[in-house]
Amino acid sequence: MYCILFYDYVEGIVEKRAPHRAAHLALAKQWVAEGRLQLGGAFADPADGAALVFRVDDPAEVRDFVARDPYMAAGLVTAHRIRPWTVVIGAALPEGEGV
Repeated sequence: MYCILFYDYVEGIVEKRAPHRAAHLALAKQWVAEGRLQLGGAFADPADGAALVFRVDDPAEVRDFVARDPYMAAGLVTAHRIRPWTVVIGAALPEGEGV
């Protein structure tokens, strides 16, 4: 199943994230290597949040990512939402999935 994780960031995130960015990206890269994180990135103009697309067996895995994320521990995320996402079309879908 696909899930999208939405983050809302504190004001001034670009400057405030600097000490935690390497650890945050290391976690994200680990999940990419495991095939669980498909895409992710911050919103631009304004940089007030982010979206990360996961492919997992259970949304609980995304909750685990949130719990481990250095941005959360540092208080850089003011709110987050996890939304299961029904993907019906796209180049990244495995053969036989979707419409």
